Amino acid sequence: MIIKQALIVSGLALSAAFIPTLPVLSQVSLSCTVSTVGINFGTYDVFSTLPKDATGQVTYKCLEGSLLQPITISLSKGNSTTYIPRQMQKGSALLNYNLYLDAAGQSIWGDGTGGTNRYSSNLLTGTVIIYGRIPARQNVSAGTYADSITATLNF
Repeated sequence: MIIKQALIVSGLALSAAFIPTLPVLSQVSLSCTVSTVGINFGTYDVFSTLPKDATGQVTYKCLEGSLLQPITISLSKGNSTTYIPRQMQKGSALLNYNLYLDAAGQSIWGDGTGGTNRYSSNLLTGTVIIYGRIPARQNVSAGTYADSITATLNF
């Protein structure tokens, strides 16, 4: 079964909508919910030599059944055509950023393709931190940049 949760990343924020689908050839009933807390990077300083970091989270809870396989959570590319980098937009202006499974920014959180990884767990409930990072020294104009990411819970 798949549940999708839309995430809005705004200078960065995350939001939600569910699209459940039914598993094929399964006699186990598993019901899940998912919610998100947005990422808001706040003010980005174009002169800073340090990246701008912020966090959000995905919380999931599955009931009534048992897992036949691990739960996975994938994050979409958002406005971008690739995961590396993701890009927030303000009109036609772009601000590069990315989302990670780890605080060090080594494991890009995506769908398992193009050098990305998915979150995976055998737990029926959990809260997973989304680590966001805007690289330093990007020459962008002032204003609010945003992106919309979809989190997909597969179980």
